[in-house]
Amino acid sequence: MKKAILVAAALLAGATACGSSSTGTGTGTGTGSSGDGKKEYTVGVSNLGLSFPFPAAIGKGIKEEAAKLGVRIVELDAQGKADKQSNDIQDLIAQQPDGVLMLPVDSGVAQGLADRLKASGVPTVAVASQVGDPKTRQLKDVYPGLVALVTQDEYAAGGKAGEIAASVVPGGGKLAIVEGAAGFAEVVNRFQEFPKAAAAKGATYEVVARQPGDWVQDKAQSACQNMLSSSPGTQLFYAQSDDMAVGCAKAVTAAGSKAKIVGIGGSKLGIDAVKSGAISGTVCYKPEDLGKLALDTLYRHLTGEQKQDAAFVTYDTPAITKDNLADCTPQW
Repeated sequence: MKKAILVAAALLAGATACGSSSTGTGTGTGTGSSGDGKKEYTVGVSNLGLSFPFPAAIGKGIKEEAAKLGVRIVELDAQGKADKQSNDIQDLIAQQPDGVLMLPVDSGVAQGLADRLKASGVPTVAVASQVGDPKTRQLKDVYPGLVALVTQDEYAAGGKAGEIAASVVPGGGKLAIVEGAAGFAEVVNRFQEFPKAAAAKGATYEVVARQPGDWVQDKAQSACQNMLSSSPGTQLFYAQSDDMAVGCAKAVTAAGSKAKIVGIGGSKLGIDAVKSGAISGTVCYKPEDLGKLALDTLYRHLTGEQKQDAAFVTYDTPAITKDNLADCTPQW
């Protein structure tokens, strides 16, 4: 039965430490036992890209929680490539881990990977991103066969970004969107509730341009330069990550535009930009807490403490402006 579970980050602080931990990328994995007779689990982690700050912070949280729980981690880096992630999953299956945490590179390709893991009898939790086509599958309709999807509520976060937008460009106006890279479910999910939430606050926006910034500053800066050139009357930019919002702010300043910028993510760069006034607001994501929550969810399933079946597991992501900066301590 599908379940939506809201878990406060504070719960994670109470997780019981047991046994010793080890990390690595070697073979010979599987369940063993510690000196006190407790099972020692091995969990494979297919990280979408350790060179990117957000998934790297998730990986850090996973390893910290593993140290508390006495879980051995085998982490492979897909380097942002769907084909490499496919190979990584096959490598993990060959090592016969007790479970896998998968941070999908491509939500569509990830369906096949989830199917492969299920067929191999490996309990799997998807982390930070939806498995399946976001245009046809709702976020909380978790892909069958997964233990759980542990992620931000991207719909709600996009809605909070829309509320910030309505407060800085009241009534609405011309909107340009700086999207993430193609293939990521977040490109669809982070916009879904944005216009509805803004409209509920009395702001209706006309989308005049969309361009990908591929999650990085320099490409977002170029995208915003292009959109300002083609649509100089743009009043608001919605950047689907804080890094892109910061890049876009540089383009807005260089063009002498008065356009406002709303980001999403709660990164150190983003929070600093809100503090300086370069961007108007963001939504605070907590990737280290997310990594801990993901491993804790899988661990509880493996031990039988809390069995899950296609559960949706999330945590709170507050909207952040200059008025409540203290509510977000950046984790990436």
